[in-house]
Amino acid sequence: MDLSILDLAPVPEGSDTRTAIATSVSLAQAAEAQGYKRYWLAEHHNMPGIASAATAVLIDHIAGQTSSIRVGAGGIMLPNHAPLAVAEAFGTLATIHGPRIDLGLGRAPGGDGAVMYALRRGMQRNDDFPNDVVELLSYLGPRRAGAPVAAHPGEGTNVPVWILGSSLYGASLAAALGLPYAFASHFAPGDLDQAVSLYRQRFQPGPWGDAPRFMLAVNVIAADTDAEAARLRTSQQISFYRLRSGQPGKLPPPVDDLDAHIPPQHQTAVNATLRISAVGAADAVESQLDELVAKYEPDEMILTGNIFDPDARLRSYAIAAEVMG
Repeated sequence: MDLSILDLAPVPEGSDTRTAIATSVSLAQAAEAQGYKRYWLAEHHNMPGIASAATAVLIDHIAGQTSSIRVGAGGIMLPNHAPLAVAEAFGTLATIHGPRIDLGLGRAPGGDGAVMYALRRGMQRNDDFPNDVVELLSYLGPRRAGAPVAAHPGEGTNVPVWILGSSLYGASLAAALGLPYAFASHFAPGDLDQAVSLYRQRFQPGPWGDAPRFMLAVNVIAADTDAEAARLRTSQQISFYRLRSGQPGKLPPPVDDLDAHIPPQHQTAVNATLRISAVGAADAVESQLDELVAKYEPDEMILTGNIFDPDARLRSYAIAAEVMG
């Protein structure tokens, strides 16, 4: 089974965006050496703790400093962009870097109403998502004789397209179009079981795939001891709680007393939302990942884990790679 990484290029408190980007480059290079298949970056806007807003630009930067690992978007929020512009951007990336580029597409805006206004897009764009996906696929595919518009670069690059989702909507669309599907189980696991089943049952083979390919997203916080991993995880828990409370910010340092930062009555909800996780020392992480593989039988797992200390983050992914072989 393939193992990949989803990176939000987190910006820790006391650090800056430039350092966060350099840290992501180092992580991608380490992931390549450890045998990870993909290194994906996600589009988020107006968040001081995330440095991957200009996702295609960062993909180019990281692809240029690696040589074999696949680099892509997990994902591009298509309602924010014209399909032609996305095809040209990723066609350019594929032209520069060869067949290493992936394009995951999401339906969410990657920000709130103020962000959508600033991007000159509207929520009604979500209703066009299926048509926009088909249009984008046509720009990346073979030359279409008589087509009034073509993507240059883009045409003929056949950049692999994934549908990303956290609901039955994305699962249904991916199945109908015969596209690979990645579920955002790392922060929205509610519909996971039903979505995976629906996708596999309804998958229609076509020009973009002859069999379903399902990617499971998992939070991984691995360390030398269970106690150390649990402490490292508090950064992610606090960050998620602040985001859901309307207080997004930079990634906070880990703490010894979680109750002082997240009211105990809210911790259950935070942990339930982040339940698709593997946290602990190597043996514990291996056991938890094995359980997820046995239950969901993914074709691929994509791991993510916002850890405050860059060295601890590198160590976490190294442990995960080791235990998964």
